[in-house]
Amino acid sequence: MPYEPVIGLEVHIEMQTRSKMFCACPVVDSVSAAPNTAVCPICAGHPGTLPVVNARAVEFALRVALALGCQINPVSIFARKNYFYPDIPKGYQITQYEQPLAEHGKITLHTSQGEKTIRIRRAHLEEDTGKLTHVATDWESDKRITDSADEAEKQKSGEPANRQTGKSSNEKTGQSGKSYSLVDLNRAGVPLLEIVTEPDFRSAEEVRLYAETLRALVRYLSVNSGDLEKGVMRIEPNISVRPRGSKTLGTKVEIKNLNSFRALERGVTYEIARQSALLGSGRIVLQETVGWDEGRQATYSQRSKEDAHDYRYFPEPDLPPLVIDTAWLERVRAELPELPWQRAQRLERDFGLSAAEVARLVEEKDLGEYFEQVVQAGVSPRLAFAWVTGELTSLMNAAGAGFDFSKVHPKELAALIGLVAAGTINQPTAKTVLAEMFTSGQSAANIVAARGLAQISDETAIARLVAETCAENPAEVDSFHAGKKTVFNFLFGQVMKKAGGKANPQTARALLSQALRQK
Repeated sequence: MPYEPVIGLEVHIEMQTRSKMFCACPVVDSVSAAPNTAVCPICAGHPGTLPVVNARAVEFALRVALALGCQINPVSIFARKNYFYPDIPKGYQITQYEQPLAEHGKITLHTSQGEKTIRIRRAHLEEDTGKLTHVATDWESDKRITDSADEAEKQKSGEPANRQTGKSSNEKTGQSGKSYSLVDLNRAGVPLLEIVTEPDFRSAEEVRLYAETLRALVRYLSVNSGDLEKGVMRIEPNISVRPRGSKTLGTKVEIKNLNSFRALERGVTYEIARQSALLGSGRIVLQETVGWDEGRQATYSQRSKEDAHDYRYFPEPDLPPLVIDTAWLERVRAELPELPWQRAQRLERDFGLSAAEVARLVEEKDLGEYFEQVVQAGVSPRLAFAWVTGELTSLMNAAGAGFDFSKVHPKELAALIGLVAAGTINQPTAKTVLAEMFTSGQSAANIVAARGLAQISDETAIARLVAETCAENPAEVDSFHAGKKTVFNFLFGQVMKKAGGKANPQTARALLSQALRQK
C-alpha cells in the first residue's frame, strides 16, 4: 500500500469512586439508573456553586499513571474547557490542560510483528459530561451515509458539506417537531482520567492490542470495570494517512461511538482504507469527528474537528493547584498490585504455560487468580488450566456468572480433579459432579457418596458387563470380526451405558478388546 496510517489514541476512563469528581453526588450506573436522579447544583452547573476535588479520584489516577511509568507532576492545574453542548450544563468542562497530572509514560505491546512501545504523552483528570439520548424520525433512522469524497468535492467547489445526511437544514435540526434529544445528567461530573498517546500506532491490530492491554491494567488496579458497552471506558482513535516514507503528518479524523474492541478495530481499518482511497484519487481528507455505524460498517460525519484554541482554555478560578506530596505518591506506589505484564512473565516462568495460555489467564484477572488457587491446592498447572478454562468457564458463561460469584471454591475443584486422578470417578462423571457443585455448592466428595457415583474398577464386574454386551449385540460383534473396526466404539458405549457411566474407561476398553479377540 502506498500510504501508511499514523494513529494516536485518546482513552477516557471513569474512576470507580463512590462520588463524583467535584461534588458528593453518587456515581451510578448510567445505563440502569433512572435519568437525572444523581444530580446536585454543583454538577448541574448552578451559578455560585463551588467544586471540591475528590481525593480518591486523584489516588486512582495516580495508580494508573504510575503503572504506565509516567512522570508525576508535583503540581498540576485544573482548567476550563469552554464549549456549548446540551450535555455539559456549565458551558465548560473542568479538565487539565497545560499542567496535567502525569506525562511521558509508555506501554509495551507484543504484536504479531514483535514488541512495540507506545509512548504516553499525558494523563490528566477531568469531569465527564452528561448523556444524550436521540429520538430520531423515520428518515433519520434510515439516514444516508455518503462517502467523504463527496465532502471533499463540495469543499473544493464551495458547496456546504454534509456527509451525515442529504436532508435540508430544517429537517436535520428537527424543526418538524418529530425529532428531539433527552439529556441525562447522572454522568455529568463523574471523574475521568484521559490518557493521550503519541501517534505511534501503525495498524488496527496495534490499536486493539493497546486498548485490551489498557483495559486489563485498569481492572487489575481496581479503578474501572472495563465495560466498554456501558461507556465507562471510551476509546477514540485519531487517524491520518500519509505517503509511505513521508515524515509529514496527514489530516486526522477522530472516531467516536466505539463500544467494543471489534468496532474499534473495524472502524480504524475502515478509516485507513477510506482516507487512502481519497488520497489515491487526488482528493483531500477533511479534518472532522466521525461516528461509527455498526450496521453499515462505515463511519459518518458528525462535526468538524476542533483545535485546542477553539476551546479557549484558561485556569479554573474556583480550584487551587493540585499538589501531590512525596509521601502520598510513595504510598500509592507501594500499594500497586502485580500488573498484567508482570503476572504474564511469572505464569510463563513458574508454570510452563504457553504464551496463548498465559494471555488467556492474564486477560481476566479473576480467572487468573482462581487458576492459581487451584494450583496452590495441589493440582498440576496443566490440569488446572484445562478444568478452569474449560468446564468451569463453560458453566459460568451459560449462567452469566463470574468467578467472584462461583459456588465452586478453588479447593473443591482441586478435590474433584484429585478424585479423577485417584480413579475414584472417571472424567465424564467428574463433569456431571462439577455441574451439581456449581448449582448446589456441595463438595465433590459428598455428591459422589450421596449419588453412588464412585467409579467401578473391579475387573470381574466390568468383565461381566462386557460379556453381556457382546451376547446382546452378536451382529455388531460379527461386523467387528469382518473388519469393521469402528464398531468397537459402539460396543464400548454399550458397556459404559450398562455401568451407568461409572466403569473405569481404560479397564473397560482393555477387557472389551480382550473379549473380542477371543471370539
